[in-house]
Amino acid sequence: MSALKSQLTSLKTELKSGAFRDASMAMCALVAAADGRVDPAERQHVESLILTNDVLQNFPTDQLRQRFNKHVDQLSAGFVMGKATVLQEVVKVAKKPTEARAVIQTGIVIAGADGYIDPAEEQIIREACGALGLSAAEFGI
Repeated sequence: MSALKSQLTSLKTELKSGAFRDASMAMCALVAAADGRVDPAERQHVESLILTNDVLQNFPTDQLRQRFNKHVDQLSAGFVMGKATVLQEVVKVAKKPTEARAVIQTGIVIAGADGYIDPAEEQIIREACGALGLSAAEFGI
């Protein structure tokens, strides 16, 4: 996990696009809602991880918070439809391999923040890899 964090930090100067910001927030929301629901404590926990993430400090916290919560709300309203919509946001970085990989790595860092990645989180990260045309094996998922 720390290797992933340092890889991301080394790319920080490259990861400044709005598409990366939006795709990362979508990925974080997918991880938070991976089991099909997001309780308020989990939402708060993931939000605090986002706001303290070194790479995401490139962006104003209110932008991050607003986008993350919008995606969580979409997923909470109806997980299957919400997931399709939120994955569309992730796909916006598909043509930029560095950003696409960084979005997946951000999702893995957020998912693994509690010490392990549960099967539902692993599955949603695999789906995001597929949507981006990346191999989940590349990330050890």
